[in-house]
Amino acid sequence: MLLYDHLIQIIITAVVLIATPVSRLVTAKIIRRYASITKKADSRTKHIVKVFSILINIAALLIVIIVWGVDPRNLLVAISSIFAVIGVAFFAQWSLLSNVTAGILIYFSTPFRIGDFIRIHDKEFPIDAEVVDILAFHTHLKTSEGEIVIIPNSLLLQRGISVINPNEE
Repeated sequence: MLLYDHLIQIIITAVVLIATPVSRLVTAKIIRRYASITKKADSRTKHIVKVFSILINIAALLIVIIVWGVDPRNLLVAISSIFAVIGVAFFAQWSLLSNVTAGILIYFSTPFRIGDFIRIHDKEFPIDAEVVDILAFHTHLKTSEGEIVIIPNSLLLQRGISVINPNEE
């Protein structure tokens, strides 16, 4: 009798458990196809695939929690509390969430690529450097003196950038 009482929840949970890896796989294939068309670096593509996989997993978890009867208002209060604590921690220093978002925007908008020489137009700290790596939170730049400069992605979107010598692929 207990099985029949929860049959709909069991079916929906099974569908979510099957759909989650399928949607991660489909999303990863779409991102990789986009990466091959636009000639993105493989390491950069892996970071973006991880971010989207995490978002899909969170969505699946929320669906299962709601299906099993957790009141959405209570869930909203719990999530709000968690995000408030995370928000205070993240915004005490630059927002990690904004850096991840900026990393995704840099990936899809392609203002510069790994290997490009760029100039960051900053009044106090202008930089001419080669883009060494673009990660989820920050970008590694190498100056002509060999110095590695690590800049948060959100700052790269806030500053004017010129591509001095684009990397031709």
